[in-house]
Amino acid sequence: MANPIDFYFDFSSPYGYLASTRIDDLAGHYGRSVKWRPMLLGAAFKESGQKPLLDIPLKGEYAKRDFARFARLYNLKFRLPDAFPFAAINPSRAFYWLDDKDPALAKRFAKAVFRQAYVDGRDVTPVDFVCDLAAGMGVDKDKLKAGITSAEFKERFRGEVEAAVQRGVFGSPFIIVDGEPFWGADRLAQVEEWLVTGGW
Repeated sequence: MANPIDFYFDFSSPYGYLASTRIDDLAGHYGRSVKWRPMLLGAAFKESGQKPLLDIPLKGEYAKRDFARFARLYNLKFRLPDAFPFAAINPSRAFYWLDDKDPALAKRFAKAVFRQAYVDGRDVTPVDFVCDLAAGMGVDKDKLKAGITSAEFKERFRGEVEAAVQRGVFGSPFIIVDGEPFWGADRLAQVEEWLVTGGW
């Protein structure tokens, strides 16, 4: 069985959202599974010296245009949340809490978070919002809230973020196929070619 494809993303990344709508189907076409791994771009930015796209003169205005254009290309609804960028700590912790128990459910939850943020323009950061969203999928919201607010799980997520940065993850989405890294939603075509050919 081939190794899973690692799909790193920040919920606060529109490009992460765009890639999330295609990565599983792309991988599945070639008999590969995908391991979803939310992280926080802020931690990577501290290492790389980058800052959020919208904070960069000239590039920020281009990025807003590109988000919407990319969504049209994929035939997806898209809007930026009013509060953007945002710190996706709570939905990310919730993902890993769910992933420990049911990876398929965790992935459905992640897709729901992305839809709430980039289709409905909702603020997905409050812990109660995150827990209510998961509760709609049959999750015990009280257990989830207790889990993701615990000191133990805060440390767990911190470790996931640090491990991502140590692997060289500096953007979202960041896809690793058999050790080969690809950065950006516009690299999905290259990811597919890599899967077809086995690399070049």
